[in-house]
Amino acid sequence: MKNRSRVIVFCVVFFIAASVAFGQKSEGTIAFTVSMEKPSTHYYHVVFRYKGIKGENVDFKMPVWTPGYYRIMDFSQNVVRFHAEDGASNLLAWEKITKNTWRVKSREADSIMVSYDVYAFKQFVADSFLDDSQGYISPAGVFMHIAGQIRHPVTVTIKPYQNFSKISTGLDPVEEQPNTFFAPDFDVLYDSPILVGNQETLSFEVQGIDHVVAIAEPGSFNREKLVSGLKRMVESAVAVIGEIPYRHYTFIMMGEGRGGLEHLNSMAVFSSIPNLDNPDGLKGWLSFIAHEFFHLYNVKRIRPIALGPFDYDKENYTKMLWLSEGVTVYYQFLILNRAGFLSRDEFLERVQNIIRRYENMPGHLYQSATEASFDTWILPFFGRDGNAANTIISYYDKGAALGMLLDLKIRQETKSKKSLDDVMRILYQKYYKEKKRGFTDEEFREVCEKTAGCSLREIFDVYASTVKEIDYPKYLAYAGLDIDIQPRELPGAYFGADIQDQNGVLVISSVEWDSPASNAGLSAEDEIIALDGKRVSSKKIDEILNSKKPGDKVSVLLSRRDMIRELEVVLGKKTEGSFKIKALPDPNPLQSAILNDWLKEQ
Repeated sequence: MKNRSRVIVFCVVFFIAASVAFGQKSEGTIAFTVSMEKPSTHYYHVVFRYKGIKGENVDFKMPVWTPGYYRIMDFSQNVVRFHAEDGASNLLAWEKITKNTWRVKSREADSIMVSYDVYAFKQFVADSFLDDSQGYISPAGVFMHIAGQIRHPVTVTIKPYQNFSKISTGLDPVEEQPNTFFAPDFDVLYDSPILVGNQETLSFEVQGIDHVVAIAEPGSFNREKLVSGLKRMVESAVAVIGEIPYRHYTFIMMGEGRGGLEHLNSMAVFSSIPNLDNPDGLKGWLSFIAHEFFHLYNVKRIRPIALGPFDYDKENYTKMLWLSEGVTVYYQFLILNRAGFLSRDEFLERVQNIIRRYENMPGHLYQSATEASFDTWILPFFGRDGNAANTIISYYDKGAALGMLLDLKIRQETKSKKSLDDVMRILYQKYYKEKKRGFTDEEFREVCEKTAGCSLREIFDVYASTVKEIDYPKYLAYAGLDIDIQPRELPGAYFGADIQDQNGVLVISSVEWDSPASNAGLSAEDEIIALDGKRVSSKKIDEILNSKKPGDKVSVLLSRRDMIRELEVVLGKKTEGSFKIKALPDPNPLQSAILNDWLKEQ
């Protein structure tokens, strides 16, 4: 690697500084060793060595969730064979005092060694995984911490399975200690996923900073084109804030699976490399990557005060996920437009798709963006039940729309001299760099209003905090654009239930409120057997419904809890808004200036 000498010097200096920090923060040391000798069992073996601190009891704790995925995970359910002993190998008694706390009766021992195994067999970015092809460590689900010692420095030594050759992580390596890494505290450790396997690694530089791409399932693709695309995306994202806050960055890409998760100087995503010669596939993939990358600013550093330092024992509530996640969606498209991947029309098409998806969901009449943010812990965006679409929204979608409103309003009020970029830079400088903390909801609003030079009551008190209809035409007109908000009747007949084929059985997954299916008494989890006396498959049911028109009746034979019922559904009309965005015919000079400053035409 071109910068290897610079990296080695940094690691030596960093580890010396870290050693000093050990003495400043605590008299003891904490070190982990993780091995995986039999990956086909899907168990990591973890050894936790704790030296230099005495006490009658020591509480070892496993987080119940991982930052970035706002849901209680209860990682302790995967822990087995917990064992404790002192430095002389004498067994120490222990008891489990909460679902995620193991209390070791240390008897004033100078050192403690705890070992345990962690079952890891979920291909999801917030969970750990291990088999004979690769190992992925989601740290919050593998590494325990000592109660009250979150700020303690820690080292991690990885002992790879004999057939694995590489380790990829955002953690800093410890010089002259193979496969050993350092974290200044557990917040950093829990924010640094680790991939162990035979991944291919590519690299590039931006402003002299190394960026490593670790690809678990590389396959056949144009390496040069991938690196070039990622580099352009990174340069565009960095330009928003104007500063790179990390010393190196790692992209962890693990093939098929679920999810992507952001970190301070890395990301972990389950995603195959797309066909890079397919423009649409490349743009869609880069949007996903740009979203996780921009989170290194918006969430990891520009953050509501609730999002760090964290309480790993319980939920960490905030009403601002519409900003942290939704505005990041908005920026992922801006970043690609500025990097030359999305044309102006393509950007606007993605925005209108987001608005259409949000506005045509029944839940937008019941849940605000702030409520969706706060309630995500009990009504998670992923894993919704059959009634969710009727009552909740995606703060990703509405947050992206709110981000656009803020940006356009600031540009309008400042005559295109300032934008949402200025807000993000102020938040980064004032709260992350100077105050070294997150901001309150009120402080965020204050920065926005000071940047705009006016009250933003309509956006914050109305559109973000209530379900009142958004005046999209007013805000888009600031940039010389119009939006079609008129509802139009969709072709065909409206049934109002989503139906899934579950191994050949047709099951209703959700029923829209006040729809023909709802009014007829159909319910989620009903099994559909026949329509109009004809046995149906997933293909056949579509054919029957598509042959009908509004006002027609259809007889539905169904099974509900093993009871056969027959219900009659009177099909209706379905109306939706297209929310298509287009240019106004005669924009004034300010409208044209705002549009040209906002979006590149390509």
